[in-house]
Amino acid sequence: MSDLLDQYGRVAGQDVIDHLRQLANPLKGLKVVHVNSTREGGGVAEILHKLVPLMESLGLDVHWEVITGESDFYQCTKGFHNGLQGQQVGLSDSLLKVFEDTNARNVEQLRPLLEEADIVFIHDPQPAPFLKLCPNRKGKWIWRCHIDLSRPYRPVWRYLKQWITPYDASIFSLPEFTQLLPHPQYLILPSIDPLAEKNIDLPEEEIQAVYKQFCLDPDRPIILQVSRFDQFKDPLGVIEAYRLAKKLTPLQLVLAGGSATDDPEGAAVLSEVRRAAEGDSDIHVLELPADAHRTINALQRAADIVLQKSIKEGFGLTVTEAMWKRKPVIGGDTGGIRLQVINHYTGFLVQTPEGAALRIRYLLHHRDRLLEMGKRARRYAKENFLLTRHLREYLALMLGMMIGGEGERLEVWMWK
Repeated sequence: MSDLLDQYGRVAGQDVIDHLRQLANPLKGLKVVHVNSTREGGGVAEILHKLVPLMESLGLDVHWEVITGESDFYQCTKGFHNGLQGQQVGLSDSLLKVFEDTNARNVEQLRPLLEEADIVFIHDPQPAPFLKLCPNRKGKWIWRCHIDLSRPYRPVWRYLKQWITPYDASIFSLPEFTQLLPHPQYLILPSIDPLAEKNIDLPEEEIQAVYKQFCLDPDRPIILQVSRFDQFKDPLGVIEAYRLAKKLTPLQLVLAGGSATDDPEGAAVLSEVRRAAEGDSDIHVLELPADAHRTINALQRAADIVLQKSIKEGFGLTVTEAMWKRKPVIGGDTGGIRLQVINHYTGFLVQTPEGAALRIRYLLHHRDRLLEMGKRARRYAKENFLLTRHLREYLALMLGMMIGGEGERLEVWMWK
């Protein structure tokens, strides 16, 4: 497994790997469990696919478990997600009972592992009740929130808070996402894996192949948004921005994405997007499988400009991916996008389709500025948003949790 660390050393620097080994040395043999709601689709699963093996390569005993349920369970948890991001949603008592019963069933299968673990990371609302359902736990439990919680719909937050309050700590991505809780709160940004198929360098012929595969015109600029088909990603706003920009600049739009197993609304949003794109052969709506990583990589490299015009965004790993590939990003002025897109430096922050269209036209008519922003974006991503930095902060947090005395508060700003 040291070969894996050496591979990351060639990208991030050997000093970074030496630091990771130093931090992990007191944690060798520590039993760590991660629990989330899907193994494929979405940024959480992408991070865990590589974070877990890297933890193992440093000598930790790491397990990754996934909570499963029926359609009513995912309908309820999607309601939580929308509510936490500020939407007024109504959740019936019957749906909440499904949520609680599903958690109870899953805990029964995992109880020995969970109660014997030294550290348990519970990701997002779906498995939040696990802690209360494990009264004989011996380790430290941490709730990791990947969602924009800056202005939650209060009835939803009040319900979920009862499950989250007893945790030993919480992790959020931004200071404004934190809430009033009686335990320490940590700030750790998500990250991308530079060695993943979605981010590795590709041969030029593989990049060129996507033009033929998706009937793209190599002689006209491509603007691209990669994301799940989710209302908060604002795909309809992207189409509107494209149409405004196209009035003065010949171009084509690619909306590429898929669905996650824990998102029951994806199909409805996709249908809405296809209706909005109907009749325009320059809008390419691509529903890609969860493992289409090299295809997404090639599309991002083929694109002239990448958009992530989200209305709400916990972080937005597709922004990081595009920056890693030297692409300027036009992003929604919200959530974690603000930490990545430095306005007028690595891209542009926008609030409206009109603003996005203006920036699209500007970059396409100032190619030197486009290339300069792309170079800055790559450098900024390398310095701040790689998996090795993410792992370092998790190790520092676990070390603090294990050596901190009872009742000590260990709040820290983990990202610099």
